Amino acid sequence: MENQSNKTKILVIGGGIAGLTAAALLARRGYQVLVFDQAIVPGGCASTFKRKGFTFDVGATQVAGLEEGGIHYKIFTDLGVEIPDATPCDPACAVFLPKETQPINVWRDRHKWIEERQKQFPGSEPFWQLLSTLFNASWEFQSRDPVLPPRNLWDLWQLISAIRPDTLITLPFTFMTVGDALRLFGLYNNKKLKTFLDLQLKLYSQVNADETALLYAATALGVSQTPQGLYHLNGSMQVLSDRLVEALEKYGGKLLMRHRVEEIEIKSGKVTEVKIHNLKTGEIWKEKADHIIANVPVQNLVKLVSKDKIKPYQNNAKKLPQPSGAFVVYLGVKQTAIPEGCPPHLQFLYDENQPIAENNSLFVSVSKPEDGRAPEGCATLIASSFTDVSKWWEINPENYKKLKQEYTQDAIHRLGKYFNLSAENIIHLEAATPQTFARFTAREKGIVGGIGQRVSTFGPFGIANRTPIENLWLVGDSTHPGEGTAGVSYSAWTTVRQIETLYTS
Repeated sequence: MENQSNKTKILVIGGGIAGLTAAALLARRGYQVLVFDQAIVPGGCASTFKRKGFTFDVGATQVAGLEEGGIHYKIFTDLGVEIPDATPCDPACAVFLPKETQPINVWRDRHKWIEERQKQFPGSEPFWQLLSTLFNASWEFQSRDPVLPPRNLWDLWQLISAIRPDTLITLPFTFMTVGDALRLFGLYNNKKLKTFLDLQLKLYSQVNADETALLYAATALGVSQTPQGLYHLNGSMQVLSDRLVEALEKYGGKLLMRHRVEEIEIKSGKVTEVKIHNLKTGEIWKEKADHIIANVPVQNLVKLVSKDKIKPYQNNAKKLPQPSGAFVVYLGVKQTAIPEGCPPHLQFLYDENQPIAENNSLFVSVSKPEDGRAPEGCATLIASSFTDVSKWWEINPENYKKLKQEYTQDAIHRLGKYFNLSAENIIHLEAATPQTFARFTAREKGIVGGIGQRVSTFGPFGIANRTPIENLWLVGDSTHPGEGTAGVSYSAWTTVRQIETLYTS
């Protein structure tokens, strides 16, 4: 394998977490690896930017999988790179529902979380126990590295090999949504519980309880508790990318920033090369490859390949429901703006009769003193809401500017009900829309969060890492198991295993 891998050239499109993870792991295994990214800094939606001494996380603000046995731990150990310094989030999130003065705290400690949910949602414990049972079975199943969805015999064997008797308990729930489970326990009309689940699941799966696959929800809602957990990185989210780039270069791989891949060329059903545009010099050239790994949304991938080469795949991508975009406000504030004892992550819903989008709900991340994100005596405050991407594109420049200002003022007004956002406390303020995300991450129309985790798009029914084109691979939040740095890292881990088997079997 060593000799063969040294002759195999792999190009990676996109230097997000999934692309960098796949690249570093493949370089570690002796492959020739070259990564192209059109941005200024690596990391994609998990990168950062700096303003007036503040460091802002662009999109992702928390990490799962750093604990021993977690996917990030597993990858950094494999690469021989130090595990990033982080502190567990406890609570993982404080959720404020309309007209409620006290939050629902999603505690990391399992016993505290059981007490909390029994207090907040009396009579719902059988539902939570089902989620716990499904989480334990699904977590064990996932730890055995199944390939989902399978696309050849090797993939299928990996899937079958991961199944154990404890996995079978999940089978009756494969086609159920969270809404179905609530009905099963007579809880569907429990408005407080349903609203809480809608709010949390929108954050993790892009869709509400009625649409989210139950098996996905069990994992998304259960990963916050010990021995797993969500973590706040010291420094910034950029630490993840920096460690992966360090490993990539350590093993001989290369990363070229400000280089955009404009086309993937196919001959006889197999990838051959890509067309590269150097955005710094304007130079355009072609680079040959044995494999191409695309760390892009599937909506971007289908535009990189000519229609006649991948038409059925393109048609399927067009049928996917439109993903959400994000409107984000980035605030650099004095520490006096932050209430004492404020948790690192909060979620607010302002009107239970309105959609969980367009500033009606905000997910807020707050820096901690001395975590490297803000000058002494200051803090960063990042608030995001889901938004319909079309409204930001089907608009002229003047109305775009007005809409952005309106959304910013709306968000500040709502945040001001919890934080002290007087003029003297705000040092820096800026906002990002889907147009902003499209410009800096190159994601189609600035979409975020991948594919909504409905029954029809989750797990065995989702989008595979193997594409219909030989040696063309897809990693990132369009594939199993979905969004988040842990999810996209798992997709990269799977693809590396799939490529390896081509040279070891």
